[in-house]
Amino acid sequence: MLTLDKIYQASFALRTVIRRTDLIKAPNINPECNIYLKPENLQTTGSFKVRGACFKISQLTEEEKAKGVVACSAGNHAQGVALAASSQDIRSIICLPDNAPISKIEATKRYGAEVCLVEGVYDDAYKKALELRDEEGYTFIHPFDDEDVIAGQGTIGLELLEQLPELDAVIVPIGGGGLISGVAYAIKKLAPHVKVYGVQANGAPSMAESIGRGRIQRLETVRTIADGIAVKEPGLHTFDLCQKYVDEIVSVTDDEISTAILALIEQQKLIAEGAGAVAVAAAMFNKVSIKGKNVVCLVSGGNIDVNILSRVIGRGLQKSGRSCSMTIELVDKPGQLQQVSQIIAELGANVVSVYHERVSHTTDINGCYLRLEMETRDQRQINEIRQALAIAGYKIVAI
Repeated sequence: MLTLDKIYQASFALRTVIRRTDLIKAPNINPECNIYLKPENLQTTGSFKVRGACFKISQLTEEEKAKGVVACSAGNHAQGVALAASSQDIRSIICLPDNAPISKIEATKRYGAEVCLVEGVYDDAYKKALELRDEEGYTFIHPFDDEDVIAGQGTIGLELLEQLPELDAVIVPIGGGGLISGVAYAIKKLAPHVKVYGVQANGAPSMAESIGRGRIQRLETVRTIADGIAVKEPGLHTFDLCQKYVDEIVSVTDDEISTAILALIEQQKLIAEGAGAVAVAAAMFNKVSIKGKNVVCLVSGGNIDVNILSRVIGRGLQKSGRSCSMTIELVDKPGQLQQVSQIIAELGANVVSVYHERVSHTTDINGCYLRLEMETRDQRQINEIRQALAIAGYKIVAI
């Protein structure tokens, strides 16, 4: 069984392996409360996962170490296991879904692991890892449903209570549930008044649905930019611990996650992956009751593919009203583009691209479409532009 003694043991075992990440105050995330960030994206390997992986491997017998270890992961657990195993000259084989970010695949190899790419998602990689365990005799290092792994993640809970004794609430990402299980257990045993909130992506709410129905549920599909928490089914241990120690589980959309990633970049100069930003998204969009409280958002990881990052930033700019696409139906005559541009310029927006289409089956013979991409300050400015164009007699057909 998971115990506080085991979490303290993990904390002692990890003291020379991991970074004790500081708390960072983030007043602009939600001005109605005191937000702090626990930046595990700055952890060794760029994720909290190294905590659980290193502690689990430290507990293996010499015989188990000699045979090697196998793991499955969306990327972050893979790097933690690879680093922990290679530091002790243990062979590691990591099964990753073939859609895992290239950056995570290459980082796993650099840490010394052998990578086995599996078609599908995390759960398909999990099945393959179990097959290799049974065929080759490797020790399977579960990414979340293992008490040693959970204890390793629970060391974050101990750190939070030491770093912020006046803590009122902590917001934690949930995939399979290993992180929140350890954090919630440690906090509730030592400071039961502190609220523990879990956050999942709308496209992968396996724990939320399981808790809601009182039994473990398996999702048919998962789809989210937060690949690190795209898990179809929670674990037995984590489901039980979440039932007992987690106060509430909420969800956030991909657009909200993108906005949180953008806010972390601009306001805190921190790079978070999708899974790492869900706690911040929950705080930004008031998904949980935290007004007037001292709150920690756990930024669980920062291993985001740079190609995905550029698209995520674009989504975040749109969601926050920092960019806007607009299609206007016009009469095809001289001066129309100049007049539209003048209205936009007078209101302080910046046009970055223009597409003028004359021929269309959906317009009048003398009609045309004008498609604009603009840099804007916020949604209020977008509304002002729309209103000004409408007053001037222009018809906006898409935005």
